[in-house]
Amino acid sequence: MTTVRLPLFPLNSVLFPGLVLPLNVFEERYRAMMRDLLKIAEDEPRRFAVVAIRDGHEVSPSAPGMPDQTAVPERGAAAGFGDDPVKAFHTVGCIADAATVRERADGSFEVLATGTTRVRLLSVDASGPYLTAELEELPEEPGEEAGALAEGVLRAFRQYQKRLAGARERSLSTGADLPDEPAVVSYLVAAAVMLDVPARQSLLQAPDTASRLREELKLLRTETAIIRNLPSLPASELTRGPTSLN
Repeated sequence: MTTVRLPLFPLNSVLFPGLVLPLNVFEERYRAMMRDLLKIAEDEPRRFAVVAIRDGHEVSPSAPGMPDQTAVPERGAAAGFGDDPVKAFHTVGCIADAATVRERADGSFEVLATGTTRVRLLSVDASGPYLTAELEELPEEPGEEAGALAEGVLRAFRQYQKRLAGARERSLSTGADLPDEPAVVSYLVAAAVMLDVPARQSLLQAPDTASRLREELKLLRTETAIIRNLPSLPASELTRGPTSLN
């Protein structure tokens, strides 16, 4: 078992290997994390782990809340995540490699990172200025019939895209731009389809590529059927809600 200890960045979203993650870092505990990452040489990977939040808050309260005006805001590395932070997060996440870490004049950071490797969360340490975690790296096994399943998923995804034509939502562009490597297909489709966090998390922690593709094929067929049976609702309305940049 290969383990690694890295800074931990919890989010209300799921990061997949190969996908780009833009971050606007303004909270002090994560500013401290970025300052430490900047100490790493530019030719070395500046890595941190991203996990989806199961229970808690991405941003710690910064002022006394209502109705108790005398309440003291919770502070510290684990603020908002309870007494045992590991229980607040999904157990499978993704390592992110920060290609760009740019500090602004106000001390906040603009970060552009890319997901690299899936990891399993083993433990969380809240003793420092930000959370760190011991993580087990998870191999990406192809599974049975991954190639054929990838072809089926791509066909289903093209139909799904056609139903969402004109919608302002992240997509994989045209069919000519779609990859053919099964693992890449599985992660790009998982990120592009409109799903909630639990559904995305289920795809991230699939035991192998083939299992993920099978699950995506079912989801795509279901979502396409739903859109087809809602002719009175323009596709653009389906994505009118707020979308996280993460």
